Amino acid sequence: MQTFQQLDNQLRSCGTRRRIAAVCVYDDATREALRQAEEVADAVYVDADTPEAAAAKAVALIRNGEADVLMKGLIGTDQLLRAVLNKETGLMPTQASPVLTHLAAAEIPGHDKLLFFTDAAVIPYPTHEQRIAQVRYAVNTLHALGIDEPRIALIHCAEHGGKAFPFVDGYADIKRMAAEGAFGACRVDGPLDVKTACSPQALAAKHLTSPLEGQADVLVFPDIEAGNAFYKTLTLFTRTRTAGMLCGAQAPVVVPSRGDSVESKLNSIRFALACIA
Repeated sequence: MQTFQQLDNQLRSCGTRRRIAAVCVYDDATREALRQAEEVADAVYVDADTPEAAAAKAVALIRNGEADVLMKGLIGTDQLLRAVLNKETGLMPTQASPVLTHLAAAEIPGHDKLLFFTDAAVIPYPTHEQRIAQVRYAVNTLHALGIDEPRIALIHCAEHGGKAFPFVDGYADIKRMAAEGAFGACRVDGPLDVKTACSPQALAAKHLTSPLEGQADVLVFPDIEAGNAFYKTLTLFTRTRTAGMLCGAQAPVVVPSRGDSVESKLNSIRFALACIA
């Protein structure tokens, strides 16, 4: 999967139209992104007397099978997520500790495929259980996109842990789970830094070997600070195109920033739709 255009082509070829419940679409960018997505999906514009009521109404459409993707317009992310996370009327699975996390995709100039990463927006400091969920969601998403054996890199600043970074100890457990088939077909390795995860040359220069072979599809960042800094650096200093959605709910949730471009919002719509096409 090299470009967002491939996602669009995949959607056009699948022959299935989906429905997007778009909440409080008062801005031109969201409206235009939905218009451009009309060839592959129908937009249901959801409004009400208050943003909270609109969010609850849109979530109900998903629960009732009347929409397939939830999308944020000019409503606070916290207002939308309260409706998603509501224990009685929301969209979270009924398991004891459901996890909602952000998965981004990036089309980076000079890189030969889309690069996915988690979590740059939702979970500040993932617990071991939350990191396991991040890996599972990433693998499931890439399988849905047609990537049969995604390569998942557990990111750190070096290829070893130490007392200052106790969370790295959990990486070995996640690798063991992957080897035992807990996530389905995938390769998981770490700790790796971004360069050794994504560059065969960097891996060789450090005289390291990895089942990912320097060709990671997904970067699992240790915390939101690392993930968000990576995201902001890519988009500020390069012509990287991005998309993102929330994983873990009963349907993909698209939560673009109000400042995102039409293209970024459209790519996020494509990303979410392609995962359920």
